[in-house]
Amino acid sequence: MIALLPKEVRVIRYDKRGHGLSECPPYPYSINDLASDVQSLLQQLNVMNCLFVGLSIGGLIAQQLILNRPGLVRAAVLSNTAAKIGNQEMWQNRIEMAQTNQLAATAPSIIERWFSRSFRHNEPTATAGWQAMLSRTPGEGYAGCCHAIMAADFSDQIASFDLPVSVIAGSEDGATPPSLVRATAELIPNCRYLEFAGAGHLTCVEEPKQYASHLDEMVEEVFTVD
Repeated sequence: MIALLPKEVRVIRYDKRGHGLSECPPYPYSINDLASDVQSLLQQLNVMNCLFVGLSIGGLIAQQLILNRPGLVRAAVLSNTAAKIGNQEMWQNRIEMAQTNQLAATAPSIIERWFSRSFRHNEPTATAGWQAMLSRTPGEGYAGCCHAIMAADFSDQIASFDLPVSVIAGSEDGATPPSLVRATAELIPNCRYLEFAGAGHLTCVEEPKQYASHLDEMVEEVFTVD
């Protein structure tokens, strides 16, 4: 999807703690910890007034960042996320699974929640690559982020958002169903809600052109000077 964005747009991607090439501090984490990491990164890079795009846990991080430091975020895309995701029992089970090194064994069921049936059927190589990435994630990092999601609930706070916000859902999302995502959008004043037909949890992977087109529109609307 990144290659589909305008060349003049500066794009910053990062691995959150416990994932990818970032360090894996001891479990547990909070959403505030993860938002503070982003805040420090943006300040280190001298970035202000960004368009922050957060998918799933990234959407929770975005909500916390907006509440903590609204001046850093000029507009936001909350993708396949919600003000509150899941319940304590669900996340506690996933934490225990990750801590007992069962992440690789349960990766196929997670992939089923992430991607639509049609994507898994039509893109087996890409699906296998995502599953391999998931399987390599440190158990402590995965458990730490599960703990952060479990404790996060912005239901009573996001009505205060005073910035352009788009909320994106996938009609086939098995992790954050569109009804959950839509309910969050309805809590945010003047929010734009989009639902990508046929897409699963990772809408930017399944529908990169549609996703990039919307980001391009937001950049034009929010950052173009009259």
